[in-house]
Amino acid sequence: MTATVYEAPPAPDPAPAPTRPRRPDRQPAFRPDVEGLRALAVTIVVLFHAGVGVLSGGYVGVDVFFVISGFLITGHLLKEVRQTGTISITGFYARRALRLLPAATFTAAVTVMAAWLWLPPVRFAQIAGDALATTFYGMNYRLAVQGTDYLGAAQTPSPLQHFWSLAVEEQFYVVWPLLVIAAVLLTRRRPHLRGRVVLAVFGLIAVVSFGLSVWQTGVSAPWAYFGMQTRAWELAAGGLVAATAHRWERLPVRLAVVLRWLGLAGIVTAALAFTEATAFPGYAAALPVLATVLVLGAGCAHPWSAVLSLAPVQLTGRLSYGWYLWHWPVLIIAPYVLGELPTGKLVVLAGLSYLLAAATLRRVEDPVRSAPRLRRRPWHGIALGVGLSSVLAAAAVAAPVLVPPSTTGTGTALDMSAALRDATGAERELINAVAAAADTTTVPANLTPAVEHAEVDVPQLYRDGCDPAFTESDVRKPCMYGDTSGAVTMVLFGDSHAGHWFPPLEQIAKDRGWRLAVVTKSACSAASTLIYMPNLKRDYTECVQWRDAAVEYIRSLHPALVVMSSNGNGDAVDVGADQAAGWAGAWRKTFARLAQPGTRQVLISDTAWPAGDAPECVSAHLTSVDFCHRPTQAAVGDGKRRAMVAEAARLDGVTVIDPLPWLCTQVRCPVIVGNTLVYKDNSHLTATYARLLTPVLAPHLPLPTP
Repeated sequence: MTATVYEAPPAPDPAPAPTRPRRPDRQPAFRPDVEGLRALAVTIVVLFHAGVGVLSGGYVGVDVFFVISGFLITGHLLKEVRQTGTISITGFYARRALRLLPAATFTAAVTVMAAWLWLPPVRFAQIAGDALATTFYGMNYRLAVQGTDYLGAAQTPSPLQHFWSLAVEEQFYVVWPLLVIAAVLLTRRRPHLRGRVVLAVFGLIAVVSFGLSVWQTGVSAPWAYFGMQTRAWELAAGGLVAATAHRWERLPVRLAVVLRWLGLAGIVTAALAFTEATAFPGYAAALPVLATVLVLGAGCAHPWSAVLSLAPVQLTGRLSYGWYLWHWPVLIIAPYVLGELPTGKLVVLAGLSYLLAAATLRRVEDPVRSAPRLRRRPWHGIALGVGLSSVLAAAAVAAPVLVPPSTTGTGTALDMSAALRDATGAERELINAVAAAADTTTVPANLTPAVEHAEVDVPQLYRDGCDPAFTESDVRKPCMYGDTSGAVTMVLFGDSHAGHWFPPLEQIAKDRGWRLAVVTKSACSAASTLIYMPNLKRDYTECVQWRDAAVEYIRSLHPALVVMSSNGNGDAVDVGADQAAGWAGAWRKTFARLAQPGTRQVLISDTAWPAGDAPECVSAHLTSVDFCHRPTQAAVGDGKRRAMVAEAARLDGVTVIDPLPWLCTQVRCPVIVGNTLVYKDNSHLTATYARLLTPVLAPHLPLPTP
């Protein structure tokens, strides 16, 4: 299909604006500065991912790529309009398919096979889903959704995660040619106005998208970081340079050289100065984007650079696409094969991915792109792209059926639920089972929940929508459980580490005829303090607002019992240098705010933390599960803070329950006790394990005041 825009004679204009004669297409076919800029962008991204600490903001390399893509694509489209009066949609997408899909499909397919061989089996279905998302260029929004789901955000990074940036570009490519066509059609009778219309359209997109980026970064960082709507302005910025190239060409050479160095300095400064804590993209993205604009604009007048034109730099630029594709899966999968790796070895692996990129360019990319039949007939190129995507999509859909080596262990372990339910001394029975589990090496065949189902083994309160989203500050109501008509009210208050105590508390409430009010918000501690929220990349102000509303709501219930618990790790931003003492003080504020006649308060100290994602580790060590057990001292985290918070609670008359003996021996904390998987991820208890703690927890809860 060709969208043809015929050049009609301009309509008579009583006062035509004089136009300066131009030298169209003065730009050389090859821009060495652009190739060098690609090399810089990919290098800082790769080294950042390899853990080179000095490049703490190396992620800005992706922003440089976005600007370059917008510049090149817009330049090609405008050149095609000038030369032919048409834009061939089929030709455009055929070129995109031949340029991007062969290497991307090959890399994704090899990555999925490597994941089958070396990654924990429990992860394979998720990785197959990621492969499907890459096929339809939806990886960015898949990650945005995961980033706003607290219980899912703890997942280990996918080896296909980096395809999010390609998804953004492809989504952009769907819209951008149509906008250029629209601009041409609008000015077909007055072509002398075309430049202004193009600039107005591109400028409007850039302004709106940048405004969205700033706003959404302050509201929901994952959606801002991964969304096309918040990244479009970066590609549009490149498009604006292409649309004004004739003006940049007039720069004096010396000024162009100065601007290029300023631009390069800006990119490097962002890579060195920004960190994971930087609110990004937002306003911060303006530095690398505008710096890239300077480099591209300066190159319109003087494309040769003593540094960017060096042969090694040019080679790296040519390999940049393949290097970007290969480096991430290599860095993610290698530690599963070789064990934990220091930064130096990760950099070596990044070098290996450079060689893979070179091989892919020579054996995959170049042969396809240079095939005469594909180059001459756009539909053949599109057919190839559809075929490659279809094959990968079909493989991704079928792959979960072929989950590698069974995730089921051998033998039969003690049914912990039955053992504790029937025991005369449930707590002693559990402590003995934990001690036995600490020496266990084999995963039982009757493991429950199965590792592949652990992720969804969550308390009912999450399915019922009783846990507000990060950006919400209202308490979800009524969220009442147990005997909802009971005269005695018990409240569960805190973050997700309070939430995982819901199963036993719900059963206790039913057994005692109490009603249970759930007042939880993920990542929001019950302690009266302000924390920095990594998922949002800013202070968690919604938590403070929600906590204030929660305290008011809890007091209005006049509960007999308030059971609190929260994550025992992480820093607060408003408690001073001594975090342990600061957190103890923050908890005392909460205790004081909740104090009222007839209300007893209970603090359940935080649970132990496994070394990483427990189901993943178990699925990879069916006959050596002791590898997944964690030393108790490490699993507890900040022991000083834990002790000071508990002591502060006791001083205020709060009952303190320490669940550590139910999870660990004095030496280590097993991830399986009897036949039960303890953790669903890297910190939360499975609902199954929490539920079996009912007869253990119940005796420790104080009875209501008469």
